Amino acid sequence: MNNITVIGAGTMGNGIAHVFAQSGFKVALADVNAPQLEKALQTITKNFDRQVSKGSVTEEQKQQALSNIQTYSDVNEAVKNAELVVEAATENIDLKLKIFRQLDETAPKGCILASNTSSISITRIAAVTKRPELVIGMHFMNPVPVMKLVEIINGYSTSTAVSDQVIALSRKLGKVPCVVNDYPGFIANKILMPMINEAIYSLYEGIADVEAIDTIMKLGMAHPMGPLQLADFIGLDVCLSILNVLYEGFGNQKYAPCPLLVNMVTAGKLGVKSGEGFYTYTAGSKELVVSERFKNR
Repeated sequence: MNNITVIGAGTMGNGIAHVFAQSGFKVALADVNAPQLEKALQTITKNFDRQVSKGSVTEEQKQQALSNIQTYSDVNEAVKNAELVVEAATENIDLKLKIFRQLDETAPKGCILASNTSSISITRIAAVTKRPELVIGMHFMNPVPVMKLVEIINGYSTSTAVSDQVIALSRKLGKVPCVVNDYPGFIANKILMPMINEAIYSLYEGIADVEAIDTIMKLGMAHPMGPLQLADFIGLDVCLSILNVLYEGFGNQKYAPCPLLVNMVTAGKLGVKSGEGFYTYTAGSKELVVSERFKNR
């Protein structure tokens, strides 16, 4: 396997393209938004520059990796020679189903179709294709070039051969693949999101303030980042979407999103991506500043 197509040039998509290109694969990076493709290439280049400055790759390796990436605004053209497609579009079920219907029609026979979804059912995605045995989940962690884990999700019909192939491929990328079965939230988010939701509930109920909640989890539980800061980093809209998938999938009240989270997303306070969540974010600053709304709360 040598030809990889990545659908979606956002944060996850450009990171996935980066690691495949660095590992010697030919990557077709596709996005219907042409300016997003340009931005993705700038991000990938900047991340490679950081690796060069740290000595983890050479300038020659960086240039070779960048030459492995071609961009496409036409998805059909991007998948023409693909052996594996990794979809990394927004975490929206309708959008993903639309993409997979299109991929099933245009990707070569035998091409594996993978989704980077963090919570949406692989079985449901596979059901809109005529090749469910070739559909699988490859849930990379953010930031992709740094994080080692790839959560491999087998749908109901995913073949053992495809699963084995994707596991081996993940190892070639220098990742650690962990296989899970297809249930809402898989493992990573089935455990993580209730913790984040409980942290938001603790703030909502006035049990502790933002800094106390995050400090307790960092110093008491050895978490590198507190749950509220992590929620900001993931995106509060993404957290809400995943919690809704868990709540609808299991029908259990423990997954019901905190009203504070719902209100923040409705108000457009999405975390790092919008400049404000539980903390405020200023370009170029690494200082962690609690949002004015939550100070002295």
